[in-house]
Amino acid sequence: TVLKKFEEYKKAFNKTGLDYELIYAGKAFLCKGFCRLLKQNGFSLDVSSGGELYTALKAGFSPSKLFMHGNNKTDDEIALALKSKIGNIVVDNPHELAKLAKTGKKINIFLRLTPGVSAYTHKYIETGTEDSKFGFSMNKGVVDYVLQALEAGNLNLKGFHVHIGSQIFSSKSFSRAIEKLVRFSGQVYKKTGWSPAELNLGGGLGIKYSAKDKPLAIEEYVKNLAAELKKQSRLHKIKIPKVLVEPGRSIIGNAGVTLYTVGTVKTIPGVRTYVSVDGGMSDNIRPVLYGAKYEGLLANKADKKNRRKVTIAGKHCESGDVLIKDIALPGVEESDIFCMAATGAYGYAMASNYNRQPRPAVVMVNKGRAQILIRRETYNDIVRLDQ
Repeated sequence: TVLKKFEEYKKAFNKTGLDYELIYAGKAFLCKGFCRLLKQNGFSLDVSSGGELYTALKAGFSPSKLFMHGNNKTDDEIALALKSKIGNIVVDNPHELAKLAKTGKKINIFLRLTPGVSAYTHKYIETGTEDSKFGFSMNKGVVDYVLQALEAGNLNLKGFHVHIGSQIFSSKSFSRAIEKLVRFSGQVYKKTGWSPAELNLGGGLGIKYSAKDKPLAIEEYVKNLAAELKKQSRLHKIKIPKVLVEPGRSIIGNAGVTLYTVGTVKTIPGVRTYVSVDGGMSDNIRPVLYGAKYEGLLANKADKKNRRKVTIAGKHCESGDVLIKDIALPGVEESDIFCMAATGAYGYAMASNYNRQPRPAVVMVNKGRAQILIRRETYNDIVRLDQ
């Protein structure tokens, strides 16, 4: 599935005639093995922490194809980025811009702009509104910061970046962000004679988690994006820039499933039946954090009927540790295998050791061959840092 998504993005952009770069959003899921897969398939990589950067470097990823993100990059993270000769830093705020200028180090940068556009998604994953911890507000004298970047002798301002949110189903929000970004670029060009060589439009394309989700096809998303970029560039009289996008969830999300073993099955007459599994909020926090909806099946009884409604509960010490509240399954018994779909993105990436629960293994399957990307944690792993 991952390789198919890689090709869908490449084919869609090749049809546009645009100069482009595909940058995988490492926050969705990252490990050394996946970094190597990205490298083999010509993708660049967006990293949002020192840990993600270190993972990429240890995997042999070319620093020139890395983009460093983050609204609060620490001095240590910036030092690691500069030491490794990272290709690009996406500057999030005036404080960071001044800090990078003071280093005197030659750095390619993008300014992250907040366009004031709603993505019509969950408020926790909406990042392009005016009230956001991310980016330079486009309504607050941001042209002055563009001038600062252009005048800093060590900074090479390649362009602008926007990311309006995640799990977006409508092209209208993307189009509105492009409109505002290119209009602003035109204003900067009139004032300075400089226009961005590259525009990074971020990610955010939604995927199907449940039957009610109606995501855009990758080809449709790219076609609409390219048409809007060309239209707005002509309208505001700037050269059509190279376009960069940062898909994450739309590449890895539907590629992953989580396999749980059923333990306790508890029926409360007239109320509900709880099916408890050997994981939960420590390996997938999204149902608790976002109210995210998932679908699934019993892998060992996928062809069985006589279904009844049950609730899939995690094993942690929280009443809210519920993975799926109501799902129709055939008679569930201890040792059955429950397969939860579409957990590739922001599952393992957001996993924890809550209740000192070891994190599960991650296995990649290609053409019938399985490869362990991340081994299962042991109890020894849980205590290895304890003093």
